[in-house]
Amino acid sequence: MAKLRIGDVIEISTSMGFAYAQYTHRHRQYGALLRVFGEVYSDRLNDLKELVQGRPAFCCFFPLNAAVDQGIVSIVANEKLPAAAQTFPVFRAGVMDPVSKKVGIWWLWDGEKEWKVGDLSTEQRNLNIRGVWNDRLLIERIESGWRPEDDPS
Repeated sequence: MAKLRIGDVIEISTSMGFAYAQYTHRHRQYGALLRVFGEVYSDRLNDLKELVQGRPAFCCFFPLNAAVDQGIVSIVANEKLPAAAQTFPVFRAGVMDPVSKKVGIWWLWDGEKEWKVGDLSTEQRNLNIRGVWNDRLLIERIESGWRPEDDPS
């Protein structure tokens, strides 16, 4: 089993090139939290210090141990978390109506407690969506340039 450390930088192979993420937190229920950087590079990056100082495209929970053990992603460095990434982020969550494909009531979650907000403000639409993603969804979202604020729900 992979020996993960907070700050590990993960290389993700996509059909477009290499993408990177940083492991920032471990949640007892959801597992490894990644800050995923949106840019895809045709060549592997050697110096990742500057990359991890940037703003991520999104954050998501991901089965990192299993993905490393299976060779789906690789740990390529360990870099100190920027100050902004040290605090656990607030996520949004809701149950999608199967007919309308929209979330009627949104909740916000800080990793410990959850509170109902109903409709999202413009600022809240930028919050990451709580959930555990598999490698296919992670790669699809990286390749498409997806951002939380683009989500139609």
